[in-house]
Amino acid sequence: MELRYATDKDRDPLFSAYSEILRAGEGFPHRFPIGRAEFDHYWFAPGSSVVVAEVGSRFGGSYFIKPNFPGRADHIANAGYFVVSHMRGQGIGRALVEHSLSQARSLGFDAMMFNLVFESNPARSLYERLGFSVIGRIPAAIDGQDALIYWTRL
Repeated sequence: MELRYATDKDRDPLFSAYSEILRAGEGFPHRFPIGRAEFDHYWFAPGSSVVVAEVGSRFGGSYFIKPNFPGRADHIANAGYFVVSHMRGQGIGRALVEHSLSQARSLGFDAMMFNLVFESNPARSLYERLGFSVIGRIPAAIDGQDALIYWTRL
């Protein structure tokens, strides 16, 4: 598995994979269909670092890191992750999260938080094994499902 910074050639596969995740109703709050400009603004927001995972020559997933807040709280990172459905269960998600924690530290962040982790998200146990704690719950956040706020010090 190779983890590397995204390039322009990754934008189409990233958009397609993200769209499929939204179509399945998995993990992110955007409505399907999402427009390309909206996706680019979200995943490639100014100040974001975007990394992709490749297994052989196959696209496996991605993450972004960006400040969760502006100004005096910009030391807290936010990240988003996904692994394409047919490549799940191969350790790609764990590699992406571990890599993002290291990258966030090297970018000067001292904490990371996730704002909306669906209660049904199977990655929750991974986040907890890697040191994240639930610091809040948002009742009925998305389609009646609770969302959790996760945080860890880096």
